[in-house]
Amino acid sequence: MKPLLLLPPAVFAGFAALFFLGMHRADPDSLPSAFKGKPAPSVTAMQLGAAQPPTDAMLRDGRIKLVNFWASWCAPCRQEHPVLERLAQDGVEIVGIAHQDKPDHALGFLSELGNPYAILGADPDGRMGLNWGLYGVPETFVVAGDGTILARIAGPVTESTVSGTLAPFLK
Repeated sequence: MKPLLLLPPAVFAGFAALFFLGMHRADPDSLPSAFKGKPAPSVTAMQLGAAQPPTDAMLRDGRIKLVNFWASWCAPCRQEHPVLERLAQDGVEIVGIAHQDKPDHALGFLSELGNPYAILGADPDGRMGLNWGLYGVPETFVVAGDGTILARIAGPVTESTVSGTLAPFLK
């Protein structure tokens, strides 16, 4: 009978240990990417406005790029927008994919806040985002000049993200 009295505290201690270990993992904000170190999935974005739509070939032109999934209805996308504009002014090539957004809303967003994207496309049905393993917007992928995915940023690109995650790739 006495061993049963020890069961609840032992179960509690086990859950507490799991919680403690989970809180101390290396980077709690990062999400794994099944594509890291592998070729980027196919680019299936459609044309948005007058811009030339992105293609698979543009990811393999020898230059590192950021592929940023965003939407006009996304509040964190507004938060990251000034950081993306600064990166674009610094010469970083950013591919913008308007994810599950209406074209006129997406273009209005860029008209209001500015357009940091060198290449712009639309993913109205979310198919490209699904193929890229998107959890939500904003989400940004660092793509090497040969089309290999180097890193993934889930959530808004911030100054700390730039200095910590992106800086080694953008040198």
